Amino acid sequence: MIVFFELGDLDQIMDDKDLEILRLVQNDARLTAEAIGCEIGLSPPAVQKRLKKLRETGIIEREIAVLSPAALGRGMTVIVQVMLERESRRHLDEFKRRMRSAPAVQQCYYATGEADFILVVIVQDIAEYEQFTQEYFFDSSNVSKFTSSIVMDRVKVSLDII
Repeated sequence: MIVFFELGDLDQIMDDKDLEILRLVQNDARLTAEAIGCEIGLSPPAVQKRLKKLRETGIIEREIAVLSPAALGRGMTVIVQVMLERESRRHLDEFKRRMRSAPAVQQCYYATGEADFILVVIVQDIAEYEQFTQEYFFDSSNVSKFTSSIVMDRVKVSLDII
């Protein structure tokens, strides 16, 4: 169950110990309650209770493993800006649905500015990226333009918030 709350309610939901727990688990979700407790001065049961609350309120959305694209043969990252021809709710929802189901799309953002969407695409090589563009851009009657930037170096990759 996810509980939504107003920003002003955060101080009622979280305290400094919760923030310390979040700092630790966003970097390593495999930490045990015992290890977290030793680090921040709480008992393991107290840490477990706080983690449960943070998950139930939706503050912790998911706990995932971060994989190495290069080690898995997906060494090419492409940042793509996509402009749509039509932006009705139906067209936007359809594009979002297609991007959610595209295995090569690691991240997709509906954005303001010149581009309607900004994508992070992970592929094996330029041939696979060309195949991706054919299937998702050229075969779509609603993509008016897209620009691609090939990542040369992963300088920082993070989902850290605090």
